[in-house]
Amino acid sequence: MRTFGVEEELLLIDAATGMLAPAAAEVLRNSEGSTHFIDGPAASVDAASMTHELKQEQVELVSAPYTELSALSTAMLQGRQEADRLAALSGARAVALGTYPMRAASRLVRLPRYVAMEKKFGVTLKEQLTCGFHVHVSVVSDEEAVAVLDRIRIWLPVLLALSSNSPYWQGTDSGYASFRYQAWRRWPTAGPTDIFGSADAYRELVETLLQCDVLLDEAMVYFDARLAARHPTVEVRVADVCLEAGDGAAIASLVRALVESAARDWEAGNLPPVCPTEVLRLASWKASSAGLHGSLLHPQENRPCSVDTALAALVAHVRPVLEEYGDLPFVLEAIHRIRLAGTGAERQRRSFRNNESLRDTIFDAVERTQSFVP
Repeated sequence: MRTFGVEEELLLIDAATGMLAPAAAEVLRNSEGSTHFIDGPAASVDAASMTHELKQEQVELVSAPYTELSALSTAMLQGRQEADRLAALSGARAVALGTYPMRAASRLVRLPRYVAMEKKFGVTLKEQLTCGFHVHVSVVSDEEAVAVLDRIRIWLPVLLALSSNSPYWQGTDSGYASFRYQAWRRWPTAGPTDIFGSADAYRELVETLLQCDVLLDEAMVYFDARLAARHPTVEVRVADVCLEAGDGAAIASLVRALVESAARDWEAGNLPPVCPTEVLRLASWKASSAGLHGSLLHPQENRPCSVDTALAALVAHVRPVLEEYGDLPFVLEAIHRIRLAGTGAERQRRSFRNNESLRDTIFDAVERTQSFVP
């Protein structure tokens, strides 16, 4: 089975007030010497880690690569709990929210690269406090990786809808299920991509982008899915960080199944599905707007359809791989649970309706971050 791992970005909040806590440096210092952080017998290659992100009010959890979904899901929950424990040593809490609900300003981590980004990108960088969920799946070559990118692109909006967990922005309801995706799309390379056709074509495009004197480096190629720079993986970056660890684990399994299905299609000589990138942009916008309420664009037919129809198409497409890997029961149960309990965005809105307090909504999210199911 292909190995897979995840990167989860978490916000740090003050444990007493719920306000943003610029505590990343302290939390990372607290983590030094921690020997049990996301520790598990199924970890295969690299150790898991916690690292800084763009702003002082967030940290990123980077899992080890795993082959078994059960091991990854356990590691994700342990990682969140350990991050919260370490944050508590500095009077903070860790919470899995795609955006921070209340009105607040954030502080830059003063590394040279981030300072250069601040100078070049102004308010886009200043207001950029979002938390995504990135899934890495192993590939055997760049050619296979690009073939995968070309074949999974039509399915990524459905993953965005399923993960949506960022309805609030600067104290108001944004009207979107994933406003994180809207804020992220301010970056010049963010969003869906055309069909590349080959690894050479992918690399040629990246080189062209770098020569345009807009990006600082290749790490700013913020495609919804891309070739990872430091690992032999495809990196799918479209999702919000999920409120529940179990939801995130299910999405990671779907991503791995999409990658494996795409690789098999490529090996069989099947051409990638044709869909104009402009249509994918609209599909992503609808997913960001609606989440699992309203309609989506059908991934294969490019027409509006119900959420259940889009989810059924996704599951049908990857079902053979999910069955082969033994992941199907977990994924079906997670999708059923999300449809009943709602995405993170729906749960945040329901919490706010019940208590009319964004602060209480944040603390409710803190508790959900540390649990596995609703």
